[in-house]
Amino acid sequence: MASTPAPSPVSITVQFVLTGIVWGSSFLFIAVALTGMTPAQVAGGRLLFGALALAAIVAIRRERLPRTLRVWAHLCVLSVSFCVVPFLLFAWAEQHVSSGLASIFNATTPIMTAVMAWAVFRVEKLRVGQLVGIGVGIAGVAIIIAPGAVGEVGDSTIAQLALLGATACYGFSLAYMRRFLGDSGLSGVAFAFGYIGPAAALMVLLSPFILAEPPRLDLPVVASIVALGVLGTGVAYVWNQNTLRAWGPTRASTVTYITPVVGVALGIVVLGETISWNEPVGAAVVFLGILLVQQRIRLPRRAHA
Repeated sequence: MASTPAPSPVSITVQFVLTGIVWGSSFLFIAVALTGMTPAQVAGGRLLFGALALAAIVAIRRERLPRTLRVWAHLCVLSVSFCVVPFLLFAWAEQHVSSGLASIFNATTPIMTAVMAWAVFRVEKLRVGQLVGIGVGIAGVAIIIAPGAVGEVGDSTIAQLALLGATACYGFSLAYMRRFLGDSGLSGVAFAFGYIGPAAALMVLLSPFILAEPPRLDLPVVASIVALGVLGTGVAYVWNQNTLRAWGPTRASTVTYITPVVGVALGIVVLGETISWNEPVGAAVVFLGILLVQQRIRLPRRAHA
């Protein structure tokens, strides 16, 4: 079989931008889907449509799937930590916070990944500047959460903590991948299907409980859950993998800067959401922390004699 030609630089740039737009739009899709579905139904629906989309791509490309029990076992761990739990947390939290705020919290994923890779799995050593960046990111999160939590710890504050729990799951999972699946030998699409497929199967097994309350489906709800699954949990992953292989992980990770901008803008324009002063300020501090963690900016070194 002839090898697939490498995508052109223009194609990679387009896929990078589209990934940021689709992932930024995911928070809008969740908010709309929640008007007719429970959080568990939203999580299950996006996983089902995402798995179907990836299965079609795997079949068309004739991708090789894992052949050892060890790899499948690790992928099943990821199906829970990288898909089921964070998807449920994001969907539940968006019942109590705006989609724009959810997209801002999603931007903490690189910081969570650095913490997990350093403190939990010991697969990465952090420099002083990166540790400072983690502290700066935590300060940014505190700026976002504190004003609402000072008066009363209500549903909004708990929901924001749930969002942090979701990004901690992402950070754990990304570090777990590096620790246990760095040598899987799978393509990006097959790898994604390896954990999204079992996650979707788990939600199907739980469908008698998930569907105990019947969903109220209309065109916006159906369109949102299909887009959330096929695009956000399926096709966008393929685009991200193409960007990752062409640009490397550092440049590809800058998609994190696009998603909250898109998420906040769509929340304001489409859903009429408003933002408080502390949210953009806290987001800016979080981004500064990300820049330090990724060593895009560095602390000045002391002059040596």
